[in-house]
Amino acid sequence: MFAGLLQQLDAVLIAHGEALTSEMRSGLVKHLPSLRAYALSLTRDAPAADDLVQTTLLKAWQSRNKYTLGTTLIAWLFTIMRNSFYSEYRRKGVEVEDADGVYQSKLSIAPAQGHGLDVADMWRALDKLPSEQRDALVLVAVENLSYDEAAAVMECKVGTIKSRVSRARLKLSEVLSYTPGDFVQDETTKAVLTAAI
Repeated sequence: MFAGLLQQLDAVLIAHGEALTSEMRSGLVKHLPSLRAYALSLTRDAPAADDLVQTTLLKAWQSRNKYTLGTTLIAWLFTIMRNSFYSEYRRKGVEVEDADGVYQSKLSIAPAQGHGLDVADMWRALDKLPSEQRDALVLVAVENLSYDEAAAVMECKVGTIKSRVSRARLKLSEVLSYTPGDFVQDETTKAVLTAAI
C-alpha cells in the first residue's frame, strides 16, 4: 500500500524532471515498519495509523528539500509524524476521558490467548502514562532511537528525554507489578508492542 504511494510520488517527480535522492527513497521504504509501529502507538487504531503513515510520507515528500542529507532520516520522519498527529488531534479537539479504561474495554474484544492479555495490559499501562512519557518511552525503547534523536523528535533537551523514559519505566513497573529492572533491557516492552502490530 505505502510502496504504491511512493511509486506514484516518484512518477510525479519524474514528470517534472526531478527525483528523490537514493538515500531518501531507500530510507522511506526501509523505515515503513517503524513508522507504522510508531503511528499505531500514537493512534491505537490500525486504519488511523495507516492514515498517519500516509500523511507522514506525503509531508516528507513535500518537504524533501528540507531534509539534510547525512542526518538521521527516521528521526526526521518521526518528528513529522508526531507533529502531524498532535496538530490533527488539536484540530479535532476530540478526546474521550477514559482514566479507568471503561470506554476502551467496550470497544475491544477480550483476547483469547495469554499473549493477547499481555498486549492489552501493556496498552492499558501505556495509556496511564502522560503522553510525553509514553512518546519518549516508545521512541527510545521500541523504536531504538538514541536519547539525542528522541530529544530532536520531541523538541526538548536530552536530559528531559532521559527523565521521561525513567519515569515512564517506573510507572509501567508499578502498573504492571514488575520490578523496575524488568524494563532496563526494553525487551519486554518491545516484544509486547511489536507483537500488537
